[in-house]
Amino acid sequence: MRVENAAEFHTWFAGRGAAHHYRVTPAPLHGLEGWHTDPLSGDVRHRSGRFFSVEGLRYGRPDPDGPSWTQPIIRQPETGVLGVLIKRFDGVPHLLMQAKMEPGNINTLQLSPTVQATFSNYTRVHRGSAVRYVEHFLRPGAGDQVHYDALQSEQGSWFLGKRNRNIVVETTEDVPVHEDFCWVPRPVMAELLRVDNLVNMDSRTVLAGLPDEPSEGAVPGRTAEKPLHDTAALLHWFTEAKVRHRPERTTIPLSRVAGWRRDAERDEIVHESGRYFRIIGVDVEADSREVTSWSQPMLAPVGRGVVAFVSKEIHGERHLLVQARAEAGTFDAVELGPTVQCNPGNLADDAPRPPFLEAVLTARPERVLFDAVHSEEGGRFYHAENRYLVLEGNEMSVDVPEDYIWMTVGQLTRAGRLGNLVDVEARTLLACVRTLPGHGAAG
Repeated sequence: MRVENAAEFHTWFAGRGAAHHYRVTPAPLHGLEGWHTDPLSGDVRHRSGRFFSVEGLRYGRPDPDGPSWTQPIIRQPETGVLGVLIKRFDGVPHLLMQAKMEPGNINTLQLSPTVQATFSNYTRVHRGSAVRYVEHFLRPGAGDQVHYDALQSEQGSWFLGKRNRNIVVETTEDVPVHEDFCWVPRPVMAELLRVDNLVNMDSRTVLAGLPDEPSEGAVPGRTAEKPLHDTAALLHWFTEAKVRHRPERTTIPLSRVAGWRRDAERDEIVHESGRYFRIIGVDVEADSREVTSWSQPMLAPVGRGVVAFVSKEIHGERHLLVQARAEAGTFDAVELGPTVQCNPGNLADDAPRPPFLEAVLTARPERVLFDAVHSEEGGRFYHAENRYLVLEGNEMSVDVPEDYIWMTVGQLTRAGRLGNLVDVEARTLLACVRTLPGHGAAG
């Protein structure tokens, strides 16, 4: 299937949803087939030892005034593959995308990359059907050109050191297209990013690393990028931030996580305040997946988060206000994150508000350059949503707090392509920013 506009895409996508049977049913943790709770540690694990586990984490900073806490966290050591295949039709790049069901999706079916598979999936540990098109990414052929290949982190608040391989491959080969897949023109993908809960997280993180088209981000009359800070200054600032934020983290038994309990009535793990998230169980039926039924635990956030970049024109160039952000599970302690990244409902009444949060929440409509609600990873997170915003803030000073810095879209795009520097929420916004007129992401 190949579409040429958004209307054709939505017709195809609706048809794929109607063609399959899906069911996701909440289930008690103790009754999940193939899973068990370790009687000594309380950790929730798969009986095979594969896939992932839910464990405890102790996190803190060495300075006495720094934050510290314990929490449940998902540990998934496997490195999966997230790959997008590109092919040109009449000179226009088209992306091979997949209509894929995931149990945590708020609307069940979302648009996934060509390949979205854990190591266990594509090595068929589960004895399911083969992962389509994975050979283009694991063993590129003579007609395949790799444009982008990087290990990228995922949600550091909920995953411990999780990384996936993000790959973009352009092919000239003939590619048989399965009915659940569709060639989507790149300009149409830009339109789809503005639709709530359609393009899934795994697609968005790969889209952030797409190669630039010759006309992409072009600004009339501009001859070269004019950043406020050069590369050496950015690296100095980022290194200083990593030295400042020296977290100490240790995995601990889930049964020793303070402030969390296993609710006896619903058999799920909850925080005593009702905030943050729950660890729940689900039974799944999906006739379009490699395995058509299974059970698993999932992390279910409480409330919707807010993720935003503030944008400012400096020297005629769009700059984004980037944060050096430390999270409990981040692979390398600190990554480049958005200006604001939080769930306001998780803030205690007497807790300090994150910098710039109020400015984001009260922004006037004419300052909103991008606004969409997107889902997070539907394979591990249940109904996890963030509101993603890009705001115009030309009145803001170039002088910002020490954990913040102004970067051009091009600088952040290049940092993202290196891998493990830009967090997954910022990569989603980067994919969205690159759809804006004159974004200036030459790279």
